[in-house]
Amino acid sequence: MTNTVQKTTLDNGVRIVTESIGYVQSVSLGIWVATGARYEEENRRGISHFLEHMLFKGTQRRPSAKQIADEMDAVGGYLNAFTDKEYTCYYARTLSEHLPLAVDILSDMYMNSVFDPEETQREQKVVLEEIKRRDDDPDDLVHDLFAQTMWKQHPLGLPVIGRAEVVAALTPSDLREYMGLRYGPDAVIISAAGNLEHERVVELVKDTLGKLGGVSRPAEHIFPQAAVDTHLLSKETAQVNFCIGTPGYGQFDEDKYVLAIIDTILGGSMGSRLFQEIREKRGLAYSVGSYAATYREGGMFVAYGGTSPDTYEQCLALVRQEFAAMRSAESPRKRWGARKTSFAALS
Repeated sequence: MTNTVQKTTLDNGVRIVTESIGYVQSVSLGIWVATGARYEEENRRGISHFLEHMLFKGTQRRPSAKQIADEMDAVGGYLNAFTDKEYTCYYARTLSEHLPLAVDILSDMYMNSVFDPEETQREQKVVLEEIKRRDDDPDDLVHDLFAQTMWKQHPLGLPVIGRAEVVAALTPSDLREYMGLRYGPDAVIISAAGNLEHERVVELVKDTLGKLGGVSRPAEHIFPQAAVDTHLLSKETAQVNFCIGTPGYGQFDEDKYVLAIIDTILGGSMGSRLFQEIREKRGLAYSVGSYAATYREGGMFVAYGGTSPDTYEQCLALVRQEFAAMRSAESPRKRWGARKTSFAALS
């Protein structure tokens, strides 16, 4: 059975992309908004992520977070969201017969959230605790440190979670203003996949988000200039958590597919070179691997791991050894060999 992908753009600019998969009985629905940490001004670091939290806290028709959650739970569905550097996504998974409910709940959250002041203050405490958890979790924090080290002068280096002092000062009016700037219909893509009819999804979205007005602020896109640098942060931890990496490729660069293969070979699986050499062969780390992050103008390729203070120099040497082996391999692609590395570690 062939899956069918269809696209429609509503009059207000909202784009709808669906994939019909007839052999399943469920559907996944997402509202993707072209905004994230990289588009935040200095005094708004973390507002995208905090706004994502607040859209679950009550609307005019569903005045509490519990009511929103209960309606989806009652049909066995799942509701969640996430924020990244370039996108925020609100999504639901449910049986296909409950697609209208999923569209109604997500669009209600998107268009009619009330941002109650008391609820805003309560959720600020939640996000501030989330920031503390990140700061206390070295195998999470080290990735933010690495991005900041490699992209010092570019917003892609900014952490999604933001700064505590900024989050603590945000008000409901700040959230409404940011939505007006970044949540216009031209910034929205609706994606849906599962047992569905494209025309039915278009009809449901047109009746809800089709009424959304406004225009989003144009985004500025500048290619990041990677720095070659080292960032060491001392913390009282039992392990040294490290990242070492190099610039990667952007979303529109065909070489991102080659890099995906390199990632699989070097650290993307249990059979990868880093996993086998560092964990299986030598027992130097529990967590070790690699990943490729891809954004509009650029990306990064990163190897990471956590090991004891007396063995982390050995681990770094082994990572560099595998990088060198990849560079020296016979390949029609030579751009990999010209790249230098940045490094960040917590110890």
